[in-house]
Amino acid sequence: MNIFEKFRFGFKKSASALSNGLKEIIIKKEIDDENLNKIEEFLIQSDVGVEASSEIREIISKKKIDPNKDLTLEINLILREYIIYLMKPLENNSFFKKKDKLTTTLISGVNGVGKTTSIGKISKILKSNGNKVMLAASDTFRAAAIEQLENWANKIDVQITKSSQGSDPASVAYKAIDTALKNDFNQVLIDTAGRLQNKKNLMEEYKKIANVTKKIDPDAPHDVILILDATSGQNVINQVEEFNKNIPITGIIMTKLDGTAKGGILLALAKKYKLPIIALGLGEKEDDLQIFNAEQFADAFTEIN
Repeated sequence: MNIFEKFRFGFKKSASALSNGLKEIIIKKEIDDENLNKIEEFLIQSDVGVEASSEIREIISKKKIDPNKDLTLEINLILREYIIYLMKPLENNSFFKKKDKLTTTLISGVNGVGKTTSIGKISKILKSNGNKVMLAASDTFRAAAIEQLENWANKIDVQITKSSQGSDPASVAYKAIDTALKNDFNQVLIDTAGRLQNKKNLMEEYKKIANVTKKIDPDAPHDVILILDATSGQNVINQVEEFNKNIPITGIIMTKLDGTAKGGILLALAKKYKLPIIALGLGEKEDDLQIFNAEQFADAFTEIN
């Protein structure tokens, strides 16, 4: 299965919901105000967001669409063009490239989003590009998280720095970076405890991890990646808002897109925050984390090509 096929398969639920919804709306051979309103309302209900849905409605209203053509296809073509325009600037392929010096990345997210699994998948891509990768098991709140990350480290053959459950997460991060610096590593990925964005004490601990990295490198953390679960729909907007207040996010990874019809939430996030989209989780296998590509996403989401 090539990359586009993985995108298409992963977005099947979202794409089918979009296509079927549009077909139900566009039963007349014209796009009048009534249909435009229905399309806008449908896009909002599909988690595309009010702002993006309004823009898409405006673009459709100004297009001269031949009523003899397949109107659903014409709307999807407009939507595809809009997605590429909106999201092409948010690609960040450089994240996975080999780095000339040590890069520290802080990985965050609420409980259950697939954070530790995503770290393992990220590490595999980084390693395949020639990076020497160190994992820091700074989710010391759960013993299972340390074990899970260690299993990933063994599976893809990268090094891990860990301590016992209940240890100071910041000290684990510090040790990992110090060891990596002394042994010519390119990448340190720091796994942090899953935390609710409204829990002040957990957020203070999260900021402490970020601050301790600066003791070794004032520019660290170089990247702060927020892992989001697509099945959460509009809740991810609040997560981005709150996490970004504490430590500015440099990129997002959206997981579980294969298990939801809410893929439109990526458009809402792109429009509201314009944060780089690093990768998309389209399945459970270790190769199912796909580097974000706007054209492939647009084609899969609109079922074009």
